[in-house]
Amino acid sequence: MPRHAEQYVSGEVDRTMRRADWARGIRGCLIWGIPIAILLMSPGMGTRYLVIVWPGLLTFMGVTCLVNARHCGRTHCYFTGPFFLVLAGLAFLCGIGVLPLGANGWSTLSAALLIGSGALCCVPEWILGRYRSPSNRS
Repeated sequence: MPRHAEQYVSGEVDRTMRRADWARGIRGCLIWGIPIAILLMSPGMGTRYLVIVWPGLLTFMGVTCLVNARHCGRTHCYFTGPFFLVLAGLAFLCGIGVLPLGANGWSTLSAALLIGSGALCCVPEWILGRYRSPSNRS
């Protein structure tokens, strides 16, 4: 197959994956931006609110990331999905008092969310590329 044809097919696959990617454009802002904004604004609220909202929103974000990874192969979603789910569990355990994080527990979780999600959104794609090709997905 000529080299030119290989690039064209690769470009077509990339465009198809981009169209299917929920982490792009307005859809990405709505799916992840709104929950992240609520989470980052919430540490000053009562624990009763936090123990419900944090695990719920983080679980939603984690599952949506994993679905997006499966749907379009977005590299960072393979990392952020499990990260959000683990953070949801930690938030729940903190909220019910099983995981004592001290007086600044929710601020610690907020910092972990901000730093962890930022790093996991950028670093894997910097190293591995934005999308996994359909032949590389499990």
